[in-house]
Amino acid sequence: MEFITNSERETRDAAFEVAKRLKVGDVILYEGEMGAGKTAFTKGLAEYFGTDEEVTSPTFALVHEYPGRVPIFHFDLYRISGYDDLYAVGFFDYLDRGGIIAAEWSENVPGLENELENVVKIRIEKLSENGRKITVTGESFG
Repeated sequence: MEFITNSERETRDAAFEVAKRLKVGDVILYEGEMGAGKTAFTKGLAEYFGTDEEVTSPTFALVHEYPGRVPIFHFDLYRISGYDDLYAVGFFDYLDRGGIIAAEWSENVPGLENELENVVKIRIEKLSENGRKITVTGESFG
């Protein structure tokens, strides 16, 4: 599945389309440079699932939880350097919490996708100042 978006609102709308296919237990592994739109995409997911909370980057907290019909657990793995760090922040504990994990900077933990089930990879590429190419792959996305 692929989207071309030209604004944050369009990126959030693309997230709505993806959210329709997500299920409890899915793990989203984002790839994309700083400012690509990973948090904007997560805002769309959280809106779709009914959170009333403001969605912000979890850079310093490492994880933000957004309650809704399905909770979203939004991780920032930028400062994570391996599995020991993932265990220390409780990443794997969230797999059993009945929600969806959305993890930014997943490429900082090589091989992570091989250790998880129900992985959805979302790559966001900057095409221009506002333009983005969003590529979604995973079992439910062909």
